[in-house]
Amino acid sequence: MSKYTLAVDIGASSGRLILGHLENRMLQLKEIHRFENNIIKKGEHFCWDIEALFHEIKAGIKKCNDHDIKPESIGIDTWAVDFVLLDEHDNLLTDAVAYRDPRTDGMMEEVFSIIPKEKLYFETGIQFQKFNTIYQLYALKQKSPEVLAKAKSFLMIPEYLNFLLSDKKVNEYTNATSTQLINAFTKQWDHELLDKLGINNEMFHEIQPPKTVLGNLSSELVQEFGFDMKVVLPATHDTASAVISVPELEDTIYISSGTWSLIGVENRFPICVPKALEYNFTNEGGIDYRYRFLKNIMGLWMIQEVKRNYNDEISFAEFVVLADKEENFRSIVNVDDDRFLKPDNMVSEIQKYCEETNQQVPQTPGQVAKCVYDSLAESYKTAINEIEEIFEKSFPKVNVIGGGCQNEMLNQLIANVTNKEVCAGPIEATAIGNIVAQLMALGEVEDIHQAKALIKDSFEVKTYKQQFVRG
Repeated sequence: MSKYTLAVDIGASSGRLILGHLENRMLQLKEIHRFENNIIKKGEHFCWDIEALFHEIKAGIKKCNDHDIKPESIGIDTWAVDFVLLDEHDNLLTDAVAYRDPRTDGMMEEVFSIIPKEKLYFETGIQFQKFNTIYQLYALKQKSPEVLAKAKSFLMIPEYLNFLLSDKKVNEYTNATSTQLINAFTKQWDHELLDKLGINNEMFHEIQPPKTVLGNLSSELVQEFGFDMKVVLPATHDTASAVISVPELEDTIYISSGTWSLIGVENRFPICVPKALEYNFTNEGGIDYRYRFLKNIMGLWMIQEVKRNYNDEISFAEFVVLADKEENFRSIVNVDDDRFLKPDNMVSEIQKYCEETNQQVPQTPGQVAKCVYDSLAESYKTAINEIEEIFEKSFPKVNVIGGGCQNEMLNQLIANVTNKEVCAGPIEATAIGNIVAQLMALGEVEDIHQAKALIKDSFEVKTYKQQFVRG
């Protein structure tokens, strides 16, 4: 009988636990637990409630007993860049401060005064975003140097959760690359950069790749759950797990669509060239030391906030219906403008942008949603053009994966503005990537090629083609 694996997939707004196993050479999924993930205010900072997240993970694990299933392994993936620091007794020195916290305002420019921007890019290959871990650590050094001085362990969010499960402390490769502190070529911590910034090298742990078996659950948790499991590293950066699920990567640009939109291609080597720097592309780590050459674009966060601004009285599906009725409305905002990162009110921020740029100002929920979807599609088109310029080739397909691929209107808009075939699916891309990495670690799946063939056979992918071109 096939072994069950348990994927813990936590995004910026929600998390879930999904069981996976092979049956008749098809991958079967079963969601057993879902929970919210919200940013909370703790003292001066916006933080993740890390204790609540671990409580929900344990609650989900216990539900395996309700299904009379004892998984062979468990793997955790989350968003990137955020971390906690532990002291010599493994106690928390910091809260899990969220990347949307303003503590990094101005830090990027201060780091550039120490390490030139070009040098930083050519060594790390990572996209410049003001919330990258490097700027969070530098902000901590500037404002709370005594905390940084005491730190003995640096653990990113999934790594800390793994520590709570297994008592093992390691840093995982795909998530570590998002820190902008990994040398793109050696694939190790860049100690020269850390020394120049005055950040303690010794708190960083050995980097382990996806498919590493950390060990088993702690004895206390075995007693609490009534069974033991192996703790396995998937690609702990959720986008790295999602990209595993792209059925075909040859001549395909992927868009991992969720709270953020990650658009790019998979590559065998980093592209740290001036044009990639100019267009602000990143070279994040993937499974088997592949590189995810991509750009991070503000994604469905905007419509999530719009929904909240309308008091959650309109569903995401209803926003699509309302937007579809606004065929003649078209105003475009720059979705990557920092003003949309964490505004007090997303709807009014969109309206102000349109007013400032002398465009028609959206008034109704449908017009606001249409503006968001059109703006995202245009942003994707720009990024695709930049990828094709850098690679000096055309990519005929775009594969949209993740929860956002269920938005049929946005899929069609992408096909319309790019004149490319758009493939949508699989929906549960991140959990699927997490599960197949565990299956490879357990020897149930041979390698990434077999994993992709398995995914292609197991999940539906819908196709969209250009219907019309706007004048």
